[in-house]
Amino acid sequence: MLRQLHKKLCGRKVIVTRMYSSKESMEDKLDPLNRLCKIMMSCPKLGLDTELDQSGIRISSEMLDDALKRFENAGMLAYRLFEWAGKQHNYEHSTRSYHTMIESLAKIRQYQIMWDLVNKMKTKGMLNIETFCIIMRKYARAQKVEEAVYTFNIMNKFDVPSNLAAFNGLLSALCKSKNVRKAQEIFDSKKHEFVPDLKTYSILIEGWGRAPNLPKAREVYREMIEVGCNADIVTYGIMVDILCKAGRVDEAVEIVKEMEFSGCRPTSFIYSVLVHTYGLENQIEDAIDTFLEMEKNGVEADVAVYNSLISAFCKVNKFKNIYRVLNDMQLKGVTPNARTCNIILSGLIARGETDDAFKVFRRMLKICDPDADTYTMMIKMFCERNEVKMAHKVWKYMKRKQFVPSMHTFSAFINGLCDNADVSRACVLMEEMIEKGMRPGRMTFENLRQLLLKEGREDVLEFLQLKINHMVREPLSD
Repeated sequence: MLRQLHKKLCGRKVIVTRMYSSKESMEDKLDPLNRLCKIMMSCPKLGLDTELDQSGIRISSEMLDDALKRFENAGMLAYRLFEWAGKQHNYEHSTRSYHTMIESLAKIRQYQIMWDLVNKMKTKGMLNIETFCIIMRKYARAQKVEEAVYTFNIMNKFDVPSNLAAFNGLLSALCKSKNVRKAQEIFDSKKHEFVPDLKTYSILIEGWGRAPNLPKAREVYREMIEVGCNADIVTYGIMVDILCKAGRVDEAVEIVKEMEFSGCRPTSFIYSVLVHTYGLENQIEDAIDTFLEMEKNGVEADVAVYNSLISAFCKVNKFKNIYRVLNDMQLKGVTPNARTCNIILSGLIARGETDDAFKVFRRMLKICDPDADTYTMMIKMFCERNEVKMAHKVWKYMKRKQFVPSMHTFSAFINGLCDNADVSRACVLMEEMIEKGMRPGRMTFENLRQLLLKEGREDVLEFLQLKINHMVREPLSD
């Protein structure tokens, strides 16, 4: 079977491209959005308003939406831009801008400011179901379950009647944050008030599958059928996923056969789940067979299926096959994404092949945009190799690409700098992290604290602690 794949996935060697470009195009210089983002990246927070006023940039809803999306990890810096834009002549915030800003603030747990924005939206008549679904998702992700439920219960006070869509939004938020028991409890108490639909049941089935609790998932599935909701392609996909995660891959295959018999063609997602599961179980030939069967059945492979196949090859350390898969993707016109890159990088780093990991990273820069996980992995890798200069180069490249580091990226670099006794740079990054409204994790702050005490820099430690104390009070957590 592997010989067949070798013939099918033939192609050229991986070509490593240059990571950096010293020239900046004239388009970048003239593009107002790029100018705006460069000001955001380089200007101190206190001088941001003045710098933006003097730039002559005329803000639009579209430009702000794009900028906020780029700076979604920036927290309070993004909020300063949002506030500045709101004061500009002939400009009004869009609902999308409010929602992006609410998500960004909730991510760094600035809940008071988040609710201030909700109240402003209320006065403008801009609130809708999605506003509250965003807040419920963010609260649930932060394991603030009661706050998520409270948000659902007070919707009516904001003149937004709760309906089935909001009910499904609450259940989904709870299930995705591993609070399915609470979701089931709310479902049982309110299912006569909000008549459940297929989506409601699918959310709960998936939630119990994540628990994992296969018997309960089956119970909800049976109730769904009993009330007259027949499974669709989404529900089938969820059941296949649940069974695979429970190690019942044979049952999952039977469901796929049942779907085909009833004229419901499996999707690329379903095939990707099967390929991924076979990969986890080191059944590489079954993974390849499933991939080829998918193509034989006329289902086009998307990036998710290719990622599952790449992950399977990583698991069995067949990296030559991975490069053949990448070439096959190119031939089929399927563009790798950050997830593709991260799977390969993770596999190479785990094997200690860090030089190859860096080569792959540089090549992928020309194909897709890295995400926070990509940068975090590379920075952590170089720090662990005691190559802080290279970690700093990756950091500078990330900034040049106007990508705002996440809390985990900051933490990885600060911890790496502490391990390499680079206390000055670690302090600078810690201050930048705090300035962006990101509260450092307990272990990250403790690492830097110990290093500062060792070097007798209690003054710097006190300064950083004061800055943290001025943030919205939330417990330190990693």
